[in-house]
Amino acid sequence: MQKPFIETEETLIIETPERVPLAFALASIGNRFLAVAIDHFIQFLTMFIVAWALISWTGVGDNFNRPAAEMIAEMSKWTLALMIIILFLIFAGYFIFFEWIWNGQTPGKRLLKLRVIREDGRPITLWEAIARNLLRIFDAVPGFVIPVYSIGLVSIFLSNRDQRIGDLFAGTVVIRERTDEAPTFAETFSNQVSDAAFRRVQKHTDFRADVNLLTEDEIEVVESFLRRRWDLNERQRLWMAWRVALPIMYKIKPNYDLQTFTYEGFLEELVHRFHARQRFLN
Repeated sequence: MQKPFIETEETLIIETPERVPLAFALASIGNRFLAVAIDHFIQFLTMFIVAWALISWTGVGDNFNRPAAEMIAEMSKWTLALMIIILFLIFAGYFIFFEWIWNGQTPGKRLLKLRVIREDGRPITLWEAIARNLLRIFDAVPGFVIPVYSIGLVSIFLSNRDQRIGDLFAGTVVIRERTDEAPTFAETFSNQVSDAAFRRVQKHTDFRADVNLLTEDEIEVVESFLRRRWDLNERQRLWMAWRVALPIMYKIKPNYDLQTFTYEGFLEELVHRFHARQRFLN
């Protein structure tokens, strides 16, 4: 029998479409602060390198002992405009870009094993990445060049899901990926077993998406999970199904009926559709 979850301020309970609660550890303020410090260091270092390269390219940076205002004044207007545009894109788009392409993670979050997800447990979209990070400037008040995040910290303390203003607006939360929640992919898929990837045990889950976007390597991961899922307990199996489905759903963006959707059923249907397409092509 599955043990009941104890909901605390540090735990986010999300009920899956299978009506089973999954517990996620909310990222601590310390981990989030360290992750954003790493990200801002990379961000500002990149901006400095870009500015230095453009100034050097124009030839006005031969002597960096001069005041910065003097060197900027010598730059041509189009070069200065190009530098301002590039620096603005790095400043405004760093977090948006990485959270979008890395499925809710930035270099700092990836290093500390943090991830941004939607409040319902699904992966964030480009819209959520834009929405939560456009308000980052407001969260960082009173700092701008050096973000202090005073308002963000107050919001996190007042929110029962540790959400800053950007998270509240976008409907997102920051979680910590716990290594003890379920076995790693390597541990789960290390032993060869008889092929049970095509066995359907869940109710049929219908969805609309282009499976042609998936690679054979991604399908192999799904098949490996479907073969070994019964070696896991119920909580681990549901967590692993969610974990395997998360990047795939982010990539193909399926449309489905929430009332009949299950993560395992989605993965089962995905494998059958992919191989049906392969047979058709061959």
